[in-house]
Amino acid sequence: MTSEPAPTDPGGASSPELALAAAIRRYEERLAKDPASLGFALLADLYRKAGRVDDAVAVCRDGLMRHPHYATARLILAKALMTRQDFAGALAEIEAILRSSPMDVQCHRLAAEVHRRLGRIDEAVRHLERAASLDPGDRESRALLGLLRAGAAAGESGVARLLTDDTFVTPAFGTLCLDQGLADEATIVFTRLLRKHPDDAGARERLETALADRVRRAAVRHRRLPAREARQGRRLRPHQAQAHAPGQGHRQHVPRG
Repeated sequence: MTSEPAPTDPGGASSPELALAAAIRRYEERLAKDPASLGFALLADLYRKAGRVDDAVAVCRDGLMRHPHYATARLILAKALMTRQDFAGALAEIEAILRSSPMDVQCHRLAAEVHRRLGRIDEAVRHLERAASLDPGDRESRALLGLLRAGAAAGESGVARLLTDDTFVTPAFGTLCLDQGLADEATIVFTRLLRKHPDDAGARERLETALADRVRRAAVRHRRLPAREARQGRRLRPHQAQAHAPGQGHRQHVPRG
């Protein structure tokens, strides 16, 4: 059986796009009836998701003039500014939230991303450490810390051993790692380069490419794992399945006394 494509309108928009457009219209109508409503933040976020970034920024700024302490709206504004590559503006909004809510984990993660994109690796590490300490289950922040911290090691591979020597910490070697699919090694190379030259736009861009590649590979592994487990389950014969069941299999000898 083949899956059918999502319904579209005559203009070619898919169902998710139509749903998003309908939600935007509803919130526009609500805000027109009550301009002082806090719903401006939701409308701004819908604009952002629809790619209408300038509208998102304008709505947020207008609403924050009426509700300056509405942290959710300020966070949405920061995300919209990041989409516009206005990292300084985004950081100003994030810092405003952290002044009143210093334990906001999401803001610390976002601050880490902004500092990283600006080439300020040590500042990024500081915010990631704060996020990880506030949320012990934040595995992504901990994984990034393992790559961004000064002196980070890339494992036990031959390439990783080469990186103990700064001779190989060059843009060319980092690009080679990227081309070979060695995202962690490339991340470490460009992180070290940015510690020396934070304004190196090429190194900043390649660091983001390496991190995006790392996320993609992790997503692929995550998708493959259930399928692999299912295949292994189908291979088990009845007596093997019984042996793997809880409480089954060999009994362990427990010494007496």
